[in-house]
Amino acid sequence: MADIFTVIADATRRELLGHLLDATLSPDNKEGELAVSELVDRMDATQPTVSKHLKVLRDIGLVQVREEGQHRYYRLDSTPLEDVEDFLIPFLSVDFDEEHGEGGAAFAAWAGVDLTGPASTIGRAAADASHQARTVIHEAQERLHVVGDKLHDAQETVAKRLPWRKD
Repeated sequence: MADIFTVIADATRRELLGHLLDATLSPDNKEGELAVSELVDRMDATQPTVSKHLKVLRDIGLVQVREEGQHRYYRLDSTPLEDVEDFLIPFLSVDFDEEHGEGGAAFAAWAGVDLTGPASTIGRAAADASHQARTVIHEAQERLHVVGDKLHDAQETVAKRLPWRKD
């Protein structure tokens, strides 16, 4: 069996995973599934090619299949990607302290720890939540800065147009 890195190195398989992720996140798709025919329609590939790549993804555990009659419905299972995440986090955390303060060291330390069982799940969830919170706060601060600049510009424009303004 191929390792996870070899599997996701293929652009067609990454595109399939992207379509399945979209289905998972879609509020209109409660099951988060796509039929093989739907995947073929969304891609620039033939049905045999799509089926071949889905088999590779199924063998590594990145997708699950449900059969209904002659139709096969696929859904994403991101669990195997945890190995990729565990590999990448230390690399992505190298400059984290400079960008985000001392909390980055704890995040990087967590990424290097080899835990198993519930502790690993809790640690991963805590680090993920921490990263997401920092990202949201950073984006909110950027938006506030843009809004503040626009408000300042608007105030200057209004002030210039007031007849009682003293120059």
